[in-house]
Amino acid sequence: MLDLKLIREDPAWVEGRLQSRGKGHDLQKVHLLEQEKRAIQAETEALQARRNAISREIGHLKAQQGDASALLEEMQGLGPRLKALELLLRSKEEAVGEVVSQLPNLPDLSVPMGRDENENVELRRWPAASEPEPLPFPAQSHWDIGERLGVLDFDAGALVAGARFTVLRGGGARLSRALINFMLDLHTAEHGYTEVLPPFLVNRESLFGTGQLPKFEEDLFAASDDFFLIPTAEVPVTNLVRGQIVEEEQLPLRMVAWTSCFRREAGAAGKDTRGLIRQHQFDKVELVWITRPEESEAALEQLTRDAEAVLKRLELPFRTVALCTGDLGFAARKTYDLEVWLPGQGRYREISSCSNTGDFQARRMQARLRRKEGKKVEPVHTLNGSGLAVGRTLVAVLENYQQADGSVVIPDVLRPYMGGVSLLEPVVKK
Repeated sequence: MLDLKLIREDPAWVEGRLQSRGKGHDLQKVHLLEQEKRAIQAETEALQARRNAISREIGHLKAQQGDASALLEEMQGLGPRLKALELLLRSKEEAVGEVVSQLPNLPDLSVPMGRDENENVELRRWPAASEPEPLPFPAQSHWDIGERLGVLDFDAGALVAGARFTVLRGGGARLSRALINFMLDLHTAEHGYTEVLPPFLVNRESLFGTGQLPKFEEDLFAASDDFFLIPTAEVPVTNLVRGQIVEEEQLPLRMVAWTSCFRREAGAAGKDTRGLIRQHQFDKVELVWITRPEESEAALEQLTRDAEAVLKRLELPFRTVALCTGDLGFAARKTYDLEVWLPGQGRYREISSCSNTGDFQARRMQARLRRKEGKKVEPVHTLNGSGLAVGRTLVAVLENYQQADGSVVIPDVLRPYMGGVSLLEPVVKK
């Protein structure tokens, strides 16, 4: 949530940063509600001052044994009005909070200006600055490879659940599990993260804290009793500090979590209807940092390098892209996307988004830190990133390691997790 004090003190600057997102965000409604609130406050303060003055006059008259009945009657008449103003003021404050809660984060000044994804800025490529070498045979898409290997069963997913669900079988299920375990081991053993296994169901407060609610409720899968299936592990893991005051010496907190994730993909009608790229249910290994404000910029660079390390160990070609102002997510102030090369599609596809949200989520969660010196508390900064999206990584392995005979080589780093299996071979149909 944006800092209301900043909105009041420098509305023009805040308005400009919102407009850089290019989506018509403005503060007009906030300003109008604030004006109405100030008018109510002014009337309240005037009536309170009058009540105090009457109280003093009554005391003076009683001391002089005078008649205070008229003043007592006036005093009684002020009570209901003050109570009504108190309720009205609370209502206006809630209205201001509701409007501000639907405003996105302000882009960092280092974020490139742009209208949409076409104006994102490529920062680097791995392993080289040139286009990846084409395969020496016609590249197949992962859905054809997966069906030929008997590891991706799209028909079974549709049968038991519906569109945008897939059943992984045999080597595909094992490869997915291998990727999860490899990522968790890398991030915990080498990158210093603490592994967390959070609930896959969360409450409204948690989704509000990270910014999914109220704006994006239609993208969520709601369960009974006002629970929601998580759209990403970012939600439960970041909310572990909701309502907390963290001591400065405890920071940074670095956590990694594997979870299944659930999204309606309501805004993706007609896009990526084949394959694993855009599913209602998918696995992710998520990285979450809780930091001091002055450290979050450097933390984003490190978090991004940690996610890049997964792709390098798997020897998958990728590029790192800085999102422009018009392509930032709702809660992000700065984001780097990792895009992996998919030979079967002949293009790069997003496999991770690494974002610094600054104090935006912390204000919504009331997550604060206390400095060593002094008792004053302030919002922490929160960061998150996929390290990586498991299904999309499986896609990248299938497409980049495919062979001319239809088999798929298992990357070296995954073989210990595959029981030594080095090759997935096509299923021989009887």
